[in-house]
Amino acid sequence: MSTPTISSARVVTLDTADAAQVHRVALDLCSWGDEQVDDPAWVTTARDASAWLPAALRRTLRQFRRDSGPTGTLLVRGLPVDSAAMPATPNVDGSVQRLVTVPAAVLMTAACELGEPAAFRAEKSGALVQDVVPVPGREAFQGNAGSVLLSFHNENAFHRHRPDFVMLLCLRPDHDRVAGLRTVCVREVLPRLTGAVREALFSPEFVTDPPPSFGAAAGGGEPHAVFHGAPDDPDMRVDLAATTALTPRAENALAELAQVFDAAATTVRLDAGDLAIVDNRVAAHGRTAFQPRYDGVDRWLQRTFVSTDLRRSRDHRPHDGYVLDR
Repeated sequence: MSTPTISSARVVTLDTADAAQVHRVALDLCSWGDEQVDDPAWVTTARDASAWLPAALRRTLRQFRRDSGPTGTLLVRGLPVDSAAMPATPNVDGSVQRLVTVPAAVLMTAACELGEPAAFRAEKSGALVQDVVPVPGREAFQGNAGSVLLSFHNENAFHRHRPDFVMLLCLRPDHDRVAGLRTVCVREVLPRLTGAVREALFSPEFVTDPPPSFGAAAGGGEPHAVFHGAPDDPDMRVDLAATTALTPRAENALAELAQVFDAAATTVRLDAGDLAIVDNRVAAHGRTAFQPRYDGVDRWLQRTFVSTDLRRSRDHRPHDGYVLDR
């Protein structure tokens, strides 16, 4: 496994032998049957199988879990996705992956090296592996179904138990190869902000609304700070499309933060077999615009959320499962 550099993001590329080993592990998990991805017993099997991933890959994932570095983003290239056997790209709202496939198995075994997979019942029907695809009529949507510029956000920033990591596995790039994953880390942003702006962002002068899929009962209206934790290495909680400032100084701080995000961001164009992992605690992500054609071979990512401490959300997860009901 080599470690070249693309922009400022950390990148590792699997060699042929390691990619073949990942493929064998994934194929073994496919022997379970058809609709098993959300079965807790299958997740347990995937967790056990993750021990058979190449040692270099496991070491990389565990190191990233401990320290996600200056960009809060890891890109693993060369993973198997069985492109030749791939069906048409889905183009319906709420599309998910419940069938056990090689890409789903790759996502779940990698997730188990980072922590525990998690999902939200109100989002994509609580599926652990979700499709990120353009949907006709939703082009301007600020979410995974859209194709316009997607603004920077921490995933589910409104939620107390938002994911610790967001995993995005590319099965198929967009036709024109222009869609780029944009990421920016608080560790890159903090030195660029004035003292007054930092002070405002550390103050509980912001609210973040939930997406429409979660409904009004989801909450999210309590004031919170954008930065919290260690002053020199804080966590971040913001969604530029859904976070509102409550005071004039907070409004100015949010505007400056958006400008710094754009200046500090890294953009990576994902190809088939690329897995991007974003540390959702310290990094925000977005996407550049692209033009879907709705011809069966549009851009197709699959997404899994990871929690490093599933116990924190126990009161939200019936039967100690992987899906948060609220």
